[in-house]
Amino acid sequence: MSVGDPEQSITAPRRRGRLADGLAGLAVAGLLLPEAIAYAGIAGLPPQRALVAAVVGGLVYLAAGRSRFAIVAPTSSSAAILAAALANLPGSAVERTEAATLVVAFVGLFFLLASVTRVGNLSGFISRPVLKGFAFGLAVTIILRQIPLLLGLDIGPGGLPHVVLASAAALRTASPASLATGFCALLVLAVLRRWRAVPAAFLVLVGSVAISAAIDLPSRGVATVGVIPLGLAWPSGLHVSAQVLSHVAQLALPLVLILFAESWGTMRTLALRHGDAVQPDREMRALGLANVASAVTGGMPVGAGFSAGALAEAAGARSRLAGVVAVLGLVALLLAGRDALAFLPEPVLAAVVIAAVAHALDPRPFARLWRIDRDRLMGPAAAIGVLALGVVNGMLLAIALSVVALLRRLAQPIVMRLGRLPGSHDFVDVGRHPDAEGVPGLAIWRPAEPLFFGNADQVLGSVETAATADPRVSAVILSLEETFDLDSTALDALLEFDRRLQGTGRTLYLARVRDAIRDLLGEAGEVGLLGRCGYSVDNTVDLVASRQPPAP
Repeated sequence: MSVGDPEQSITAPRRRGRLADGLAGLAVAGLLLPEAIAYAGIAGLPPQRALVAAVVGGLVYLAAGRSRFAIVAPTSSSAAILAAALANLPGSAVERTEAATLVVAFVGLFFLLASVTRVGNLSGFISRPVLKGFAFGLAVTIILRQIPLLLGLDIGPGGLPHVVLASAAALRTASPASLATGFCALLVLAVLRRWRAVPAAFLVLVGSVAISAAIDLPSRGVATVGVIPLGLAWPSGLHVSAQVLSHVAQLALPLVLILFAESWGTMRTLALRHGDAVQPDREMRALGLANVASAVTGGMPVGAGFSAGALAEAAGARSRLAGVVAVLGLVALLLAGRDALAFLPEPVLAAVVIAAVAHALDPRPFARLWRIDRDRLMGPAAAIGVLALGVVNGMLLAIALSVVALLRRLAQPIVMRLGRLPGSHDFVDVGRHPDAEGVPGLAIWRPAEPLFFGNADQVLGSVETAATADPRVSAVILSLEETFDLDSTALDALLEFDRRLQGTGRTLYLARVRDAIRDLLGEAGEVGLLGRCGYSVDNTVDLVASRQPPAP
C-alpha cells in the first residue's frame, strides 16, 4: 500500500483509537474490581452482588446509553443509601437482603418511568451547593464507617453514632497489623493518584494479595475477604412481608435521586469537556434498564460514578468500546484471580473506598460560596443533615433545602424602580445607576423574579404602596420581563391591582409582555388592559405619553 493511501489514512487512526480504548478499559477494570467488593461491604451485601451488578448493569448501559466515558457500576453513595435503607426495614436479615433486590428493581422502574414522562430536566431543581454538601456529608459518613475495618475492629451493625462511639471505645483492641496494612495502602493510593491513567486501586489490590499470601496476614490478625462465589444470583423467590414491601418503593426514591444526580453530573461534566451531546431522558432510560437487569440477576443499584468515568477519560478512552473492555476485563480478572482474591485484606478495601470518596472532602466549593456571598449555608446544612439524620433522611433534607431556597427567592423578589439612562432608550435600576432619570408622572417597576401565585400579591402590593404615596404619579408601568406566563392566581392579583389603581385615579400599563400573557388577557376578556401592553419599556412610555398628558 503506497504512502498517502486514503485507506491507510482512515484505518490508522481507527487502530490507534481501538488501542486507546483497550488500554483505558483495562485500567478501569482494575479499578472496578476492588471498588465493587468494597461497595458491597458498605451496603452489607455479599461481594458477588456488586460484581454481578458491575458486569450486567455495565453491559446493558453500554447497549442503551450514549456517554462514551460513563462506566455504570455500583457507586459508593448508592451503596451507603442502600445500607441505610435496609437497616431501617422491619423484618429479619434474610428479608432485608431479599428486599434489596426489590429496591434495585424499583430503582430501575422509577428511572424508566421518569424517562417516559420526560422529567430529566427536573434534576436541576436540586441546587449544586446542596449536592456538594450532601456529597461532603456522605463522604464523611462512608469514611467513618471504614475506620473499624482499618483498625480491625468488630463493632457490629448500627448507625453512624454507634460506629463512632463503639470504635472509640474499642480503640485499645485495635490490630496494629490491620492499621499498618490500611495505612500503607492509603499511602500508595495517594502517591499513585498523581498519575490519573495509572490503575492505582488495581495495583494496590494485586500487591496486597501477594503480600497477604506471602506473609500470611490472617495469622497476624488482618481480616481478609475470603472466597467470593461467582455466577449470577437469579432470584428464586422473594419472601418479604407486606410491611417490608410497602417500604421498598419509598426507599427507592432517594436512590434514584442520588444515582441520577451523580450519574448525570458525571456524564454532563465529561461530555462538556469534549463537546459530546447527551440527553438526560435517554440516559435515564439506559440507567433504568441497567438497574432492572441488575435486579433480575441479584445485583446492586448501579450508576455512573465519577471515579471510574474520570479514569476512563484520563486513560484516553475514545468510545464506548472502553467500557466493553472494562467489563470483559473485570470478568477475566474474576475468573483468573478468584482464588487469589480470598487473600485480599479488608483494610485494603477500606483504603480503596476512602481514596475513592476523599475528593468530595474538598472545602474549596464552600469557601467560594462565602466569597461570592451566595447560598452560604445551603451546602453546610446539607452536610450536617446527612451526618445528623442519616443518609436517606439527609438526602430528603437536601432536596427540601433546594426547594425551600427556590421558593424563598421567588416569594420574596426584589422589585426595582427603573429610570432612563441619559441619551438612550435603556431603562435600568435607579438604585444602581444614580444617573438614570425618572419620567415625569410615571413610576416604572420591574420584579426580579417571575410573578406567580406565591409572590403576586406581595409584589403588586409593594408597587401599589410606593405608587400611591407619590401624588405626582398618574400612571404605573409594570415591566414583566421575567414573567413568561401567569397562573390564575397571579392573573387575578394583576387584574385586582389594575382596578385598585384606577380607583386612585392612576392607570396601569404593562411592559415587556410575552405573547402567552397577551393571549391570556384576551381569553380573560381584559381588552382594556390588553390595549395598555407594550413590548418594551421605552415603547410603553411612548404609549403612556400618547394617551394622557404628562403629570405637572
